[in-house]
Parts: sequence; structure tokens; C-alpha cells
Amino acid sequence: MSRTCEICGKHTITGNKVSHAKNRTRRTWKPNLVNVKTEAGGTTMKMKICARCLKSDHITKKV
Repeated sequence: MSRTCEICGKHTITGNKVSHAKNRTRRTWKPNLVNVKTEAGGTTMKMKICARCLKSDHITKKV
């Protein structure tokens, strides 16, 4: 399974790391994903969601 939020679709992006001398090397930015146990449609399931979606109450965490 890929590193993608199941709510908003946020995923790994790539770009350049630029040094002070303007040297460019490739790098990646990964989303802050959290495995959360939640209830959707009456069934309990695990989802990978980003911390931003968890913080903004798109989903309720089941304890």
C-alpha cells in the first residue's frame, strides 16, 4: 500500500534540495500518516490518514 492519506489523498512529493551554493539534489517529502482505528458504516476498520485530517475532525478515532 502506498503512502497516501485515505481521506484527502495527500501523498509523497518530490523536488530539489538546494544548498547555499545552489547545488540541486533530488529529495522527497512524505506526509505525516497515522494508522487509526475508526468506525465507518457500522464496521470497525483501520485507515491511514494524515495528521491534518485527524486534527480537523474529518474522522473520529475509536479507542
